[in-house]
Amino acid sequence: MYTLNRSLGVLTSIIMAVSTIGGVAAQSTKTGVTNVVLVHGAFADGSSWSKVIPLLEAKGLTVISVQNPLTSLADDVAAAKRAIALQNGPVLLVGHSWGGAVITEAGNDPKVAGLVYVAAGAPNEGQSFGEMGQTAPPAPGFGEVRPDASGFLSLTAKGIKEDFAQDLSEAETKLMFTTQGPWSAKAIDDKISKAAWKTKPSWYIVASGDRMINPELQQTLAKKIKATTLTLTSSHVPMVSQPEKVAAFIIEAASHVNGH
Repeated sequence: MYTLNRSLGVLTSIIMAVSTIGGVAAQSTKTGVTNVVLVHGAFADGSSWSKVIPLLEAKGLTVISVQNPLTSLADDVAAAKRAIALQNGPVLLVGHSWGGAVITEAGNDPKVAGLVYVAAGAPNEGQSFGEMGQTAPPAPGFGEVRPDASGFLSLTAKGIKEDFAQDLSEAETKLMFTTQGPWSAKAIDDKISKAAWKTKPSWYIVASGDRMINPELQQTLAKKIKATTLTLTSSHVPMVSQPEKVAAFIIEAASHVNGH
C-alpha cells in the first residue's frame, strides 16, 4: 500500500509540474489584443473611421473612436488617454494624419501595446508636426487650408474634393467638407516630449496618392520607426476609400502585438 501511495504521489507531482510548465509556456507565447482605439486627424472627426469600425467589430475587437477637440496636442492626447483608460486590457492605438502625432505622445501610456499609423505623422522627440512636415517638399493640399479669425484652420471644398479625398464620390466629399473639424494653427507647433514608437511596435499604411502628407515623407517615417508597412494606392483617407484593406491591416497588427 505504501508503494502504491508513493507511486500515486510521484505521478501527481509529475502531472502538476507538466501542467505548470505548460501554463508558463502558454502564457509566454500569448499575443494579441482585443481593444482598438482610433484617433482621427485634422479636418475630420471620429466618424472618419465609420467604415472600418464594423469590420473590426466583426472580428471580435472592442473599438472606440476618439473625438479630438483639435485645439492642441496636449488636449488631443488627453482625449485619447481618456479613451485608453476606459478599455479593459491592453490597447492597439491607431492614428490618422495629425492623429499620428497624438498617438506618438499618447502611446506612452502603459496600456498601449502597439501603434498603427495611417497616412500619418510620426514626429520625433522635441519635434512638432509642422517641423516634421518641413523635412520633405510640401504636399499641394495645404494650399487649400484657410484660417478663421480665431486661428483655426479648415480646408476649402476644393481642397477636400481634389487633395484630401480625391478618390471618393462627390457626395462623400461634400459631407466631409460640411462635417470637418477645424484645427488649431497653434497645435502644429506643439512638440512631442517622448516618442512612443521608440519603445512600442509600430505599423504604417503609406497612401501613395496622398496630397496632404507627402507620400515620400510617409515612407521615410515608416522606415524611421521600423514599422511593418503597407502601401495603398489611395488619397489621404484610405480608411474611407479602402476600409477593408485598412481594417485587415489593423486586425493583423492586433493579432501580432504582445498583449501582456
